[in-house]
Amino acid sequence: MDKGGAPPQPAAVQNMANILIAQCDPKTPLQQVRKNWVYKSIKHWDELKTQFAQRYNYQQAKYEDPKIIQEWFDLVQHTIMEKGILQEDIYNFDETGFVMGLIATTKVVTKAEIYDCLSLLQPGNCEWMTAIETINATGWALPSCIIFKAAYFKEAWFQESSLPSDWMIERSSNKWITDTIKISWLQKIFIPSTTACTKGRY
Repeated sequence: MDKGGAPPQPAAVQNMANILIAQCDPKTPLQQVRKNWVYKSIKHWDELKTQFAQRYNYQQAKYEDPKIIQEWFDLVQHTIMEKGILQEDIYNFDETGFVMGLIATTKVVTKAEIYDCLSLLQPGNCEWMTAIETINATGWALPSCIIFKAAYFKEAWFQESSLPSDWMIERSSNKWITDTIKISWLQKIFIPSTTACTKGRY
């Protein structure tokens, strides 16, 4: 299950145990294992442990081909050298999707020899919001842009306590970035934030 991006949570392991117990003797009532059975049992199994896993979008996992990644970095490096772009004038622009109401990490049961933080694949059919994030190569970040899936703007989005005042809020029918939002983001955030601090020609 680890390799498939779906290590089970302790509650799922407990449910599996209850199902196995019921299958051993279908005529008897379902016997529930004790509340802390999973954690106590793992202590006796050297090959298992519990740890926290981070959510990971399955679409992103499909594109982690080393060859594709290297070709992209080669193209970026070639462009930087050809145009003489300074480090201070390099920005990373990205769309980051996240699911409303889900925490960033969750405890799962996994193999004991895994030491790194596990990636827990996030289903692609959940309700997502999108954040546009831009960071300069020297380490400073531009204000973010949050895209909601909605037909109309809601007053609650603009409350002073909700988001920083310099963040941008947009809406789209499918919660993803559109050409209109891209142009608005350039005009309202990127150009005003970068014009005064640009060092080179590009």
